[in-house]
Amino acid sequence: MAEKLLPHIGLAKGSVSADVLVCGDPARATRIAERLDEAVLLGEKREYRTFQGRFADKTITVTSHGIGAPGAAIAFEELIAAGAQRIVRVGTCGGLQPDMRSGDLVVATAAVDFTGYGRSAVPKGYPAVADPELALALRAAVKEHGRSPRSGIVFTSDIFYEGVYPALPLYHTMSQANVQAVEMECAALFIIGSLRSVQTGAILVVDGNVLGEAETMDTFDPDQTVVKTAVDDATLITLRALAKS
Repeated sequence: MAEKLLPHIGLAKGSVSADVLVCGDPARATRIAERLDEAVLLGEKREYRTFQGRFADKTITVTSHGIGAPGAAIAFEELIAAGAQRIVRVGTCGGLQPDMRSGDLVVATAAVDFTGYGRSAVPKGYPAVADPELALALRAAVKEHGRSPRSGIVFTSDIFYEGVYPALPLYHTMSQANVQAVEMECAALFIIGSLRSVQTGAILVVDGNVLGEAETMDTFDPDQTVVKTAVDDATLITLRALAKS
């Protein structure tokens, strides 16, 4: 009888390493896997592409989670069911502080949850907080890599493009509250980490400052060289942090 696979990521329970690196884009998962020794494709279903390999003698799993909290939450839940005990998101974000530039690195310590997933999953006011030890390990790895880390709270939203959204907190309000960046999945990751007693963290690459000009279909450029280089840095930083602890 064939082994039953988890329904969305298409992996068997027990097939995932304790340490998992996640990202939104399946193509980015492939690029990250190139950093691993003996990397193999474990599964590919929907937006979820999973590789496994070794980095500094430690087994690491890499999975793409797609865009947005609900779909990402499915990946996180099933990865935990498959064996994950630490999950770190390597992603991109829009900068919310005036001096932020494309290519800056942000270690997220918590998230302002403004997602439908969060409203459905936990009581109102439930905090979305990264594991403090993992956040410190990521900060230390950023410094060891020769980069200056930003760290703090990020804003997780279901909305990417600016429009007429009366219920959406203004980016300037978030900025004044010292929120560092806006993205779409960290709150879900941190909430699930708390619910399932799994360590979670995130390191994000700024791909534009949305204070002066919010992203539009005409202005957003996900292929900036400085962003791609910073994502490669963030990947190596995360792998080193996971391998050391």
